[in-house]
Amino acid sequence: MKTSDLNSFTHNFWQENIIPPLMDYIKIPNKSPAFDPNWKQNGHMDKVLRLAMDWVHAHCEDDWKIHSFQSENRTPLIILEIPGNIPGNILMYGHLDKQPEMTGWNDGLGPWTPVLNGEKLYGRGGADDGYAIFASVCSLKALKMFNIPHPKITVLIEFCEESGSPDLPFYVDQQKQLIGSPDLVICLDSGAGNYNQFWLTTSLRGLIGCTLRVDILTEGIHSGGGSGIVPSSFRIVRQLLSRLEDERTGTIIPNDFTIEIPQERRVQAEETISVLGDDFVRAFPWIKNSNPVLDDPVELLLNNTWKSMLSVTGAEGLPLIKDSGNVLRPFTSLKLSLRLPPTLDAVIAQSNLEKILTTDPPYGSKVSLNFEEPASGWNAPSLQPWLKNAVQNASQKMYEKKALYIGEGGTIPFMGMLGDAFPEAQFVITGVLGPHSNAHGPNEFLHIPYAEKLTASIVSIISEFPK
Repeated sequence: MKTSDLNSFTHNFWQENIIPPLMDYIKIPNKSPAFDPNWKQNGHMDKVLRLAMDWVHAHCEDDWKIHSFQSENRTPLIILEIPGNIPGNILMYGHLDKQPEMTGWNDGLGPWTPVLNGEKLYGRGGADDGYAIFASVCSLKALKMFNIPHPKITVLIEFCEESGSPDLPFYVDQQKQLIGSPDLVICLDSGAGNYNQFWLTTSLRGLIGCTLRVDILTEGIHSGGGSGIVPSSFRIVRQLLSRLEDERTGTIIPNDFTIEIPQERRVQAEETISVLGDDFVRAFPWIKNSNPVLDDPVELLLNNTWKSMLSVTGAEGLPLIKDSGNVLRPFTSLKLSLRLPPTLDAVIAQSNLEKILTTDPPYGSKVSLNFEEPASGWNAPSLQPWLKNAVQNASQKMYEKKALYIGEGGTIPFMGMLGDAFPEAQFVITGVLGPHSNAHGPNEFLHIPYAEKLTASIVSIISEFPK
């Protein structure tokens, strides 16, 4: 297998067979169940399932087996079985559900409007990570095309990752004979520090998502008549959040949410920043004269990958400014996203968070929390020599630069589940979410040349699976 031949194959397959259906996929508002409670009735998920299954059937080889599962009241699951000709078991992973629309898209762009602009394909879900099933099939066909020996490969595609993968444990247990015990897990749902080399994700943060609501009145009252007597529900929320977060620095205060960062990850962060430099920070869409929370880019990277951090992602009880009168509102509700260190138990952390926010509520207010499914993070096991060499070889062949290691600030619940279930497995967690690709936000895009080379890199890595 010549690198030039592999690159030519993946490029042509992407251009002819992946970009068109990926654009059709972007058009479908297949929001994850956490963002579309009526997902079943709306039918978008069924439409995506049909699109994916029809496309896979059109491109499958004779000895592949294609399955779809959907138990009652659960999201679908797709599994592809590709028989191997050497011992071993590889599991490939991706998902087909999406984040919601988000505001702020540039003129001419939109979440459900695919726009191909030069090397970039804009639209919700293309990079995160609707491309995964198409790229996986491309890599599998390349193995066939170039007669590369490989073990059994199973491709698993879920539809509820953006909701914390609540249905996945059920399916993994139900289909454990199909999945088997993987020796190598390849996940295409992660990020890249730049578009110049192969990036391997070394860790993922955990996540607690919840809605915090504070009630103080049964109905709104005139602010002139009540302020100074009735405490603002917003001020009570501020007090509660200050129990958790230092608003000056963003540091999470209780020790329950802190762990010691492994020295190996610190060294890798230093190497990553030595390559990325200030680009790591400048990649964000800052307003003029704004600054990050720290000056040290290495500490910023560790903040983002190994420390607990709080984001407020939504609110209720606050009318639009044009509709707001002089009213002391009866309640304030905030959507909280608390990222956790990779090795912190999310279930225990959630219990601690509940105690912190609900114990001794100010002014006797009513404080309630509605939690989503907690997700623990994941810290990668050390790479076996063969895989470490294979990753570096792939990056050198496809990008002519060494592969780098980086922690990921986001969460992929399935990786933590697999790490617990298969402690001996090796992991290649990678993806196309590089600078400005903006998953979950406006103007999300897929960098097509990078995705093509990433696909070829996966073929190269599989070709070095121990025989």
